[in-house]
Amino acid sequence: MKTISVVEGDLLNQDVDVIVNSWNRNIIPWWLLLPQGVSGAIKRRGGKQPFREVTRYGAIPLGGAVLTSAGTLPFRGIIHVAGINMLWRASEQSIRESVRNAMRVAHENDFQSIAFPLIGAGSGSFNPEKAKALMLDELDEIETSMKVTVVVFKNSK
Repeated sequence: MKTISVVEGDLLNQDVDVIVNSWNRNIIPWWLLLPQGVSGAIKRRGGKQPFREVTRYGAIPLGGAVLTSAGTLPFRGIIHVAGINMLWRASEQSIRESVRNAMRVAHENDFQSIAFPLIGAGSGSFNPEKAKALMLDELDEIETSMKVTVVVFKNSK
């Protein structure tokens, strides 16, 4: 039975096996970037290890997904999706493929629960409501028994 929920809050505070990080295509080395949004929060709270690991995959196709450890975060892993192109823009296709590929990686690794941020809505400059609608539409098409949470960021300060 599929459970999809939308919550407001912090992705890193979700009680799930794995989280999704909307990443770039891995063309620019992570240490040259100033991670923002989810990536910045992961780096601050979980350390640099997930970003060191993601570089081992080389260039990630737009919409592709790769798995790393969660560093010091309490998750079983982080799925990094290439949700934005080289011009730092997300598209309907990159968002849909990122969702589909993240779910594939989660299934391949037997995760029981996953939390997504709004892919492309931060650095990717995609309209947050449209990103959420596309993600929910894509998730609705995927057969899964996994608990899926879409997290709309809300600063708790």
